[in-house]
Amino acid sequence: MTANYVKRAFKYRFRPTDAQAAELLRTFGCVRKVYNLALAARTEAWARQERVNYNQTSAMLTAWKKSEELAFLNEVSSVPLQQALRHLQGAFAHFFAKRAGYPRFKSKRASRAAAEYTNSAFRFRDGRLVLAKMTEPLDVVWSRPLPEGSTPTTVTISRDAAGRWFVSMLCEDPGVQPLPVNDSAVGIDVGLDHLLTLSTGEKVANPRHERRDRAKLAKAQRDLSRKEKGSKNREKARRKVARVHARITDRRRNHLHKLTTRLVRENQTLVIEDLTVRNMVRNRSLARAISDASWTQFRTLLEYKAAWYGRDVVVVDRFFPSSKLCSRCGTVQNAMPLHVRSWTCDGCGTTHDRDVNAAENLLAAGLAVTVCGAGMRPQRRTPGGQSATKQKTHGASRRPPRSRGEEAKITGSHPRPSV
Repeated sequence: MTANYVKRAFKYRFRPTDAQAAELLRTFGCVRKVYNLALAARTEAWARQERVNYNQTSAMLTAWKKSEELAFLNEVSSVPLQQALRHLQGAFAHFFAKRAGYPRFKSKRASRAAAEYTNSAFRFRDGRLVLAKMTEPLDVVWSRPLPEGSTPTTVTISRDAAGRWFVSMLCEDPGVQPLPVNDSAVGIDVGLDHLLTLSTGEKVANPRHERRDRAKLAKAQRDLSRKEKGSKNREKARRKVARVHARITDRRRNHLHKLTTRLVRENQTLVIEDLTVRNMVRNRSLARAISDASWTQFRTLLEYKAAWYGRDVVVVDRFFPSSKLCSRCGTVQNAMPLHVRSWTCDGCGTTHDRDVNAAENLLAAGLAVTVCGAGMRPQRRTPGGQSATKQKTHGASRRPPRSRGEEAKITGSHPRPSV
């Protein structure tokens, strides 16, 4: 198998036996315990201005297993515990590189329950997956086959808040190859009235996944609020709420996967805007709708699929006035309130659809940078012609966040939509 193959994770549901579920739950707890102990040790060393690396925490793990208080760590496979230390090392690497914040302690209720097994801790033959410390294979629901000739290199077992069990297998997929190069390019403007507006004029409706199940979710949450804390009935009610959330999440992810796959297959260059969603959701009137649209997930899917298939994603600077700039003559309007969905240019008299015009401007700016390598900031005053804009590919802007008034510019949304 060549090294050029893309590694993909194939995720499946499975139904553990009572013994398997008990073993996996013990493993989840031990993984969380080891991660938190190592993080505490590294934090204490950090306070003393000392560095602790993975090898040192691995030696600590050996000592913890020999202690009477933590002897229970020997009851589970050692591989997921070592992987937890590697994940912590990666978290610190991201922190020191200023790509993420300081690592946080894992919570039993709030953190993801998961354990990662490398190929030394599982056996996979003829569609039968047996994990370390287990004698029977997992009852996996094979919803799709693994790539022919591929074997998993790592296996991750997880359990979500709704009580569903998943196994994720990382394999090399020879089926993922760069697509034939074409001349098609598209600008993509995201919004709330329409999830996507393309520079071709196409508008993709916003399904509003959360709204479809809002009544069921509200009822489940009311039932949960009436249950006594710590009771079994409260746990049952909590799972009902989690199942509604899981259904919404699954629908949203499925829809975004279909959209991004189509866009990547049809276009060689895709131009998007660098939106700071974490600042936008501070708007209490729009936070729920923005979260449901999941623009960040859309960008993530688009970028990694473009990398798979040899496409280019150009990210335009967030300060580029895509909505206020006339795509015909380059005149910039002084103001563009959110309720204005179409407007007429003062310079050339062209009437624009707000979202289509923004998508066309994004496309032009992205192509200008791709062709010319321009790196200028957009002009704040009315320019004589459309300028190129600062941009990057597969990256986030390092500019400080805008003020709340400037950040309220959300393409395709009204000031106070009913969501």
